[in-house]
Amino acid sequence: MKMTRRHFVGLTVAAAGATAFGSRLRAGDKISGDKNVTKPQANPGKFKATDRVLLGKSGLKVSLVGIGTGSNGWNKASNQTRTGDAHFQKLMRHALDNGINFFDLADQYGSNPFFGRAMKGIARDKYVIQTKINSREPKAARQDIERILRELNTDYIDSFIVHCVTESDWTTQFAPLLEEISKFKQEGKIRAHGVTCHSFEALQDAVKSDWVQINMVRWNNYQAHMDNDVENCRKVFTQMRRKGQGMVGMKVVGQGELLNGWRAKTPEECFRFQIESGVVDAFVVGCESTAHIDQLLKGTQKALDELGYRTKI
Repeated sequence: MKMTRRHFVGLTVAAAGATAFGSRLRAGDKISGDKNVTKPQANPGKFKATDRVLLGKSGLKVSLVGIGTGSNGWNKASNQTRTGDAHFQKLMRHALDNGINFFDLADQYGSNPFFGRAMKGIARDKYVIQTKINSREPKAARQDIERILRELNTDYIDSFIVHCVTESDWTTQFAPLLEEISKFKQEGKIRAHGVTCHSFEALQDAVKSDWVQINMVRWNNYQAHMDNDVENCRKVFTQMRRKGQGMVGMKVVGQGELLNGWRAKTPEECFRFQIESGVVDAFVVGCESTAHIDQLLKGTQKALDELGYRTKI
């Protein structure tokens, strides 16, 4: 099934990203003008889009491809949840049946209770949950986390993210919040914690933080909906990955902008850029139909077959 720009735009409105992997690295092979990044060696068919990868030093093993649930996500609703429980469950189960185990949720999207119902009867170790909150106060965050655990019908959250951070000193300003989240990790209710930054200054603070285990980052060819230009972001993301912070990519086609207009790219070309860059571990895409999930897997596999994959930089 050929992935068209029109179809792919529909599945990437909210969050998309792509990954960079490579197991057999050739010494001295450099890319994109960065002397510290090594180019992966192609190995067609060796690495699959649903193979498990580590998110930095977090200990989390996720499928390379993840499913987002936040297309047009705001006010506790998204395109995925607005279609109702039956359709939402169909999407999640289709992804799971096809080897995807990584699911990105958020309080802002209203997708936590939908996902909890969709996974009823499925063994907990079969899927990895990443979810996010917008709360900044410790007491509110504790109440949110306890509620989300009930909504998900689970004893623990794999990756817990502070959502949409813009402050340049957020690790200091929100220290009480981070401490409260850390308590949940100590209690075994969170396996890893991190952040989605929505400013370059916030990213610069995140790279210095020992609290950050997971970064969800905006990264694509033409800095569409990104936090700075491509090369400045590349430098920060490389530092994050070298530090062992898990890197989850999104906005790989810039909310569809890279697929239209004078600079239009195919989805495969967008994946190629991400794979060559080597700065993220996994990516999530907000699919809205089972056909979109199938297209995503095929497009990712094509890029992997052409370029190989990397496990470290």
